Amino acid sequence: MTDIFIEGGRALLGHEIHETSLRIAGRDISAIGADQGRASLGIDAGGLLVLPGIVDLHGDAFERQMMPRPGVDFPIDVALVDSDRQAISNGITTVYHGTTWSWEPGLRSGDNARRLLEAIESMRPQLSADTRFHLRHETYNLDAEAEIIEWLSDGRIDLFAFNDHMDGTVANLDKPQKRSRMVERTGLSNEAFDLLVTSVVGRAHEVPASIARLAKAARDANVRMLSHDDESPEMRKAFRAQGVGIAEFPVNEETAREAAEAGDFIVFGAPNVVRGGSHTGWTKASDMIAKGLCSVLASDYYYPAQLLAAFRLAADGVLPLAEAWQLISSAPARAAGLTDRGVLATGQRADIIFVDDKVPLRPRVVAVMAAGRLVHLTEAGRLRNPTVAQRKAVAAA
Repeated sequence: MTDIFIEGGRALLGHEIHETSLRIAGRDISAIGADQGRASLGIDAGGLLVLPGIVDLHGDAFERQMMPRPGVDFPIDVALVDSDRQAISNGITTVYHGTTWSWEPGLRSGDNARRLLEAIESMRPQLSADTRFHLRHETYNLDAEAEIIEWLSDGRIDLFAFNDHMDGTVANLDKPQKRSRMVERTGLSNEAFDLLVTSVVGRAHEVPASIARLAKAARDANVRMLSHDDESPEMRKAFRAQGVGIAEFPVNEETAREAAEAGDFIVFGAPNVVRGGSHTGWTKASDMIAKGLCSVLASDYYYPAQLLAAFRLAADGVLPLAEAWQLISSAPARAAGLTDRGVLATGQRADIIFVDDKVPLRPRVVAVMAAGRLVHLTEAGRLRNPTVAQRKAVAAA
């Protein structure tokens, strides 16, 4: 194990930022405000913010590495390694890959979900970010129920979300551009896609009972659950009654308010904040944050968005940076039930990012530590005490 001493940085401790030092022993933060002592590696964080690593509950940007163009596939292991480097370089040290298992063939098929889960499980030791599996279950995907329950009971699913995009799918059948995108993703002909949708919609009466059985299986396995795109307070209440404590992207303020009043975690997309609104025309995340109706920001479809969103919220006067950072670190950690990360404190996992904030709205990640390992570094001159231990510590950088 390598002892690392971090000095000269402005560290986020609780709700305030202080210039102080940190000592890392193995995977954890061993002391704050300590002297250097006999640390084998030093990091000069002068002029940098020292922040808890970002926790991303919902990110599906990895799909672009798997299928960068419709019908163009790349091996899953290649895609995961590329996604890992993108996540880490943007300060994400815990990443939940949001994997949609739909009734569709193609990119969001059962075969693809199986391959991705197996790849994540086998590749975890070589990935820098703590990489976890967030299964996004399309509720009309009734034939998958038994296998998903087995995955839940075997502890293979880290987060479990209920998705229902069927109304949107049916509505988009008459919109050429959206229809084309859906059909291309499945690899089917237009006629075959229409027949499949008709068949799936015909089983709508089976969906509520399936949701209830899956929710029970998740509760029994102690897996945190999310409901996606809740449309009304009644929908949120119904999911909460089944143990679903995370509202993901509620589509209107009244639904978000009902969730907040009940103490649910509320997730919105960080790209929504960065771009100044939703690309779908739905709820504006920064407004929800200002009203106390958002507790977590996720990368959604763009890994740099969480980092950028926190600084955007601070620059716009919506929240101080210390509070904005909680939306992407401590709050998502709590929502996922991770008690060992999300804050800089003695005994916590040493997931730490070093950020140059000199240019307004354009934070630059200089270095990243994940579980006590230096896995990303852009300024080698900040290293001190070059030793064999140091070379081992930066081998993955």
